Amino acid sequence: MSSGFDRLARWYRWMELLSAGETLQRCRTEYLDEVRSARRVLVVGEGNGRFLCELVRANPGASVLCLDESGEMLRRARQRLHRRGLSETRVRFVQEDVRRWEPSGRDVDLVVTHFILDCFPIDQLESVVGRISKTVGEGAQWLLADFQAPASGWRRVRARLFLRIMYAFFRIATRLPAMDLVDPDPVLEDHGFRLCSRRVSEWGLLRSDLWQREGP
Repeated sequence: MSSGFDRLARWYRWMELLSAGETLQRCRTEYLDEVRSARRVLVVGEGNGRFLCELVRANPGASVLCLDESGEMLRRARQRLHRRGLSETRVRFVQEDVRRWEPSGRDVDLVVTHFILDCFPIDQLESVVGRISKTVGEGAQWLLADFQAPASGWRRVRARLFLRIMYAFFRIATRLPAMDLVDPDPVLEDHGFRLCSRRVSEWGLLRSDLWQREGP
């Protein structure tokens, strides 16, 4: 997302730890066992590399394209791999805004977008999902971890209050383009993806999804 995330990169791990503990990381890795056979992986908006390390550890034979607009986040992701004793031989780091990224080829069999699709308003979200979809073919999987608002009750009130505060902070700190959370499900479905499994946590605030591209 915005290069404003460069300014947060140094503190991002501690911000996440203090606000959510290990909850977000558990959401990221929820379906890692189900995608161990992936060979060409596109990770969008990886941030500081916590999921990337787990992916490389679980699937060292995969080739990974790690795309993020923040150069500082990418630098920290690379450092994290080294500190964990993991090889970056099969990882390519690309500093690019996914909204302007021009994909080539259609050989990706796993897409990962953890806590990134919630950064876009609906028009940009449709464009981003469309760009990413150009990289995958039939049977490709898509991992998605993100926030959501439950349908009703006190859980929805709690979630809406949290999301309002979160969006206000990130708009100020990073010039985030989104004003509010947009449900990505209809957009993914429009591009031929089917929800295979969803696990919800934190009283409905967080979701971990496994999607798959259907055939014609």
